[in-house]
Amino acid sequence: MRYIVFDLETQNIFQDVGSNDPTDLDISVATVYDSETEKYTTVTIDEIDQLWPIIEKADALVGYNSNHFDVPLLNKYYPGDLTQIKSIDLLEDIKESLGRRLRLDSVAQATVGAKKSADGLQAVRWWREGNIKDIKKYCEQDVKVTKDVFEYARQNGHVKFKDGHRKKEIPLDTSKWEEADESAMTHSMLF
Repeated sequence: MRYIVFDLETQNIFQDVGSNDPTDLDISVATVYDSETEKYTTVTIDEIDQLWPIIEKADALVGYNSNHFDVPLLNKYYPGDLTQIKSIDLLEDIKESLGRRLRLDSVAQATVGAKKSADGLQAVRWWREGNIKDIKKYCEQDVKVTKDVFEYARQNGHVKFKDGHRKKEIPLDTSKWEEADESAMTHSMLF
């Protein structure tokens, strides 16, 4: 399975746009990791078209809170329909198993000993300051952390989180991740 792990940062926050709809926000930076090439590609909104040939080769898109946030937001810019690609949202699977949501940082620290380097609000501040370099580093680090958690879960069938001082396992049904998706990608661009 060729999977693309991805994350987006935004130029603004929900409070700025007066809405809770991710499609009302604007992307600042995006990072994708391609499991086949093992390459990370990080672009600003002005270079977003560079991602389409990579994304369109995916058997699955992998993210954290991606079905609710990243897929709808990225789909706003994409000339086709990203919902036609199989989506693996780690947060959805964690919530389904545990019954509640957990922050990526909490899961990553307990599962793979990795930490996020900042947060989305800091990324918006950097955008407003014109500090693109730090947003790119942060977005790429988020993708690396998500990739590591995803690969751990694929191998082990669970992730971990800290409950007080103890680490607990969250079992995940990863078998559905490996299943081929019957809906084929509608390649809207000729690559």
